[in-house]
This record gives sequence, structure tokens and C-alpha cells, in this order.
Amino acid sequence: MSLAIELAQYAAARTVAALLSPFDPDQNLETARLGGKLYASGSARRRARAQSGVARAFPDMDPRIQREIVERSIGHMFGLFMVDAFAMPQVIGHENWHERVRLGNVGRAMKHLTSDRPALFITGHVGNWEILGYVLALVGFKMPALARPLDNRFLNEWLLGVRQKTGLKVITKWGATDEIQKVIESGGKVGFIADQNAGADGLFVPFFSRLASTYKSIPLLALRYELPVVCGYARRLDGAFRYELRVTDVIEPAGWADAEDPMLYVGARFNRAIEWMIRESPDQYLWVHRRWNSRPKHEREGEPMPARLARKLEALPWMTPALLAELAKPLDEPVDPAALRSEGAPLAIDPRYRVQ
Repeated sequence: MSLAIELAQYAAARTVAALLSPFDPDQNLETARLGGKLYASGSARRRARAQSGVARAFPDMDPRIQREIVERSIGHMFGLFMVDAFAMPQVIGHENWHERVRLGNVGRAMKHLTSDRPALFITGHVGNWEILGYVLALVGFKMPALARPLDNRFLNEWLLGVRQKTGLKVITKWGATDEIQKVIESGGKVGFIADQNAGADGLFVPFFSRLASTYKSIPLLALRYELPVVCGYARRLDGAFRYELRVTDVIEPAGWADAEDPMLYVGARFNRAIEWMIRESPDQYLWVHRRWNSRPKHEREGEPMPARLARKLEALPWMTPALLAELAKPLDEPVDPAALRSEGAPLAIDPRYRVQ
């Protein structure tokens, strides 16, 4: 990216922030959603990518509702970047954070938050991943978070300052392994946004109806240090600048003790936890990103799923024959809705998006 483009993007972002700053965040969110609607209408390629993802995850949902989820998802994304990121330090402080953020079903995570033992905390690009770390740091739960630096160095420095205003330490993705290990070995906790596509060399695990590539680092850390993995997110409430913290799974070391492939078990289970976040709040997921972009080697080469991989997937406690058959299909083949009906899986909190 050229210096001129970086400066132009930075100037545009600072201008938008300055123009919106005098107004109430909830009013600004309406403006942001309008911007998202215009963006969606003018970006057919990204809209199509998002719609294919929603259809892959919710194949039996009415197409009209699928399109609504895509539109609301893009509006939510604009709200995050245009409003929430800049309103956080201005509106949320030590004295009033509870007016904007409430604690949901976080009871089972509290022992790991308050313990002096290390743990991993996982979220995805669902709800508001920025406010999650911001508020936890604000109320005294200090943990470094791993984040990929933005390509624009000026925007990166600006947003880094916002993230670290309450004491949240951000570790850049590049060369982070040694620093993360030091934190863990000193009894600290580390947070990850864990639903990025990890490329062709990643660990392929189930994500809704197809395999998706995930980073091996999280399972490797959990296994090496026998760390619990807490999976949760911050869900926007009623389209406003208010959130609820929710937990979808806590993976204890005893959970993988008898697993045939412990690394696959941990990777698959925290991705299932992120999937459950999305099932609860499908309109708050970043559907435009390329979650299924990388494909496993056998699929790239037009071969069937290897028997060894099928056996390992079959050994996952929640695996069903129907879902295993779906996972063996190429990315763009039609999805059998029955394969995604999982006992214990949450329904959408908003009844408009519930698929029975």
C-alpha cells in the first residue's frame, strides 16, 4: 500500500470519527447501518461471498432471511468500525461500564478469569471482539490479546492506542510465539480472535457444514501447558451501543485426555464454540471474510477424504454420520440441512433467525 493511500484512508477515518463524535453512539449506529446498506448494495462480490457463507451455515433458512442476515451483518460491521471503536474510550469508563456491558452466562468462566493460573480465551469475529478485551481490562482482568496489525500503519497506531487505553496489552501476530509463552509461563492469560483462515497448512476442522482451516498454535499451547480454553463473545443488544458477555464453551484439559487426536479435538471444539456464537447471533458475524477460502489437500486434488482423517473426525464426541458425510463434500456442493441439526446446539437469540 502506498503512503498516499495510507494517509488518505487515515484522514478519512479521522474525519468520520470527528464528525460523529458530538452525537450519541446509538444515533451514530443508525448512520453506520445506512452506510453498510449502501456498501452492500454496491459491492456485489462481497455480498455474494457473505450470502454463500450464510447458506452454507443455515441451508434450510428462508433465502429472504439469509439476505437480511447479510445486510444486517454488514451494517453491524460498519457500526463496529465507524462508531464502537471510537466511542469505547469516550463513553465507557471504570464507573459506568455496567451501563453499557452486562454479564450473561459467564459463571463457568469466572474461575479461570479470577485464578492465578494461565488460561486461553477465545473469541471470533462475532459481536464486538474489541469491546470484549477492552472491558475485561477495564475491570481488572489484564490479559494480552493477539492481533494481526492493520496494513495501514497510521490506522494501526491509532486503533492500537484505543485498544490499550485501559491497560489491554496487544501482541502483534508477527513473532509473537516467544512472548505468548513467557506470559503463560508467568501464570498469565492470553486472548485470541481464533476464526481466521489459517491457509493450506492449517489444521482442518469442522465449521458448520464444511472443513475450515484453523491455526495450530492454540491447540499446541493448550496441550503443551495443559491450559483450559474459554470461548465467549460480546453480543450487541437491540442494535444499540450495549453488550452482553456470553460464554459458549469451556474446554478443560480433562476433555482431551482420551481423545484419539488431542490437537484435532481442541481445534474442532473451539471452532464449534465459535459456530455456536454465530448460531446465537448470526446477524453479528463477519460473513464477508473468507472463512472457508483454503481447502484441504485432498479436496484441492479432487480426491475423496482420506480414511485416516475420516476416522479422526468420526471419533469426535459430537460427530454424526450425516455431518461426517457433509464434511467430505467439496465446498460448493449443496448442503443437507439435517446434517447440521446438532443436539445441544443453541438457537438464535433473536427469534427471527431461529431454524428448528
